[in-house]
Amino acid sequence: MITSVHVDTAQTWRGGQNQVLQLVTGLESLGHRTWLVAHAQGELKRRASEGLRFIGFAPRSEFDIQAAWQLGRVLRDAKPDVIHAHDPMGVALTAMALQMPNGHGPAPSVVAARRVDFHLKRHAFSKWKYRHVNRFIAASRTIADILEADGITRDRIRIVHDGVNVGVIDKLDMVDAHATFWLPHGAPIVGNVAALAPHKGQRHLVAAAARVVRELPDARFLILGDGELREALEKQIKTLALERHVFLTGFRADALALMKSFDLFAMSSVTEGLGSVVLEAMACRRAVVATRAGGLPEVVNDGETGLLVPPHDDEALAQAILSLLRDRARRQAMGDAGHARVEREFSIDKMVSDTVKVYEEKP
Repeated sequence: MITSVHVDTAQTWRGGQNQVLQLVTGLESLGHRTWLVAHAQGELKRRASEGLRFIGFAPRSEFDIQAAWQLGRVLRDAKPDVIHAHDPMGVALTAMALQMPNGHGPAPSVVAARRVDFHLKRHAFSKWKYRHVNRFIAASRTIADILEADGITRDRIRIVHDGVNVGVIDKLDMVDAHATFWLPHGAPIVGNVAALAPHKGQRHLVAAAARVVRELPDARFLILGDGELREALEKQIKTLALERHVFLTGFRADALALMKSFDLFAMSSVTEGLGSVVLEAMACRRAVVATRAGGLPEVVNDGETGLLVPPHDDEALAQAILSLLRDRARRQAMGDAGHARVEREFSIDKMVSDTVKVYEEKP
């Protein structure tokens, strides 16, 4: 049995937190003792299942001494074998907590998750906190390469892909996007689910949509998510006269169920750690058009489960979307192949077992 403490400091929901919940739940189901230390008023707390060992705190920054002291008390009581920090602030607070005289027993192994393809910060405090990490778990080979470029030796890096609960998705009832958003009956739907942030590249998807609807006027684009670029995207949609074709729906709790009614899933990212939402789309048996950004080529087999195009290339994105919208049989074959691939290579069980193997390594 492995005792682990998981630290996630974010207050608002982000895709990686779903992986945190599934990992903690999976570890518990295997008989490992786990604690989740997360924001007391955050979305992770709200979505955590009953019976989970949850401890709330409210860190204000990675320099928050009081939050580090609270975490130190948790470590003293839990005496974990492993501390798994799921974000950079969590790494900082863990490093500080381990310096405090809380009597937490033998030094636990510190594992840091990396799900984004951003470089580590270079300032002195960042270098200090990451020196306390025994193992980095990278969600993709791309992230592992970035860590190595940032000076992390390869022997400290392990690759564990995110996982998807295919069984749960299979049982999920579809929500009809046509009825929900009053779209014309039979209109093909291209869907995107992501934060409205620069690295997700939705401006390229909107630009591609303008090209698509010139050839397929019935096509509709649904972009599910919210964020800082909403106003800019609304302006772009209006400038291109796409108000009847491209819809920004905001955050949708039923995004997975809606995804089942898409004809095609499109991911227009300019950078991407792995793309767990693409895994969910594949689990929904949706063919995917995605960019070759970050870890997306590790998820989408070009020509088998979807089509890959260069990032920033609006024309290539549009042509790939048109190609699949015009070929229903090919879309269905790709959707079935994607479902099989997720079941085989990106299951929750595999993610949990691969993580346990990292925990079992000596610091």
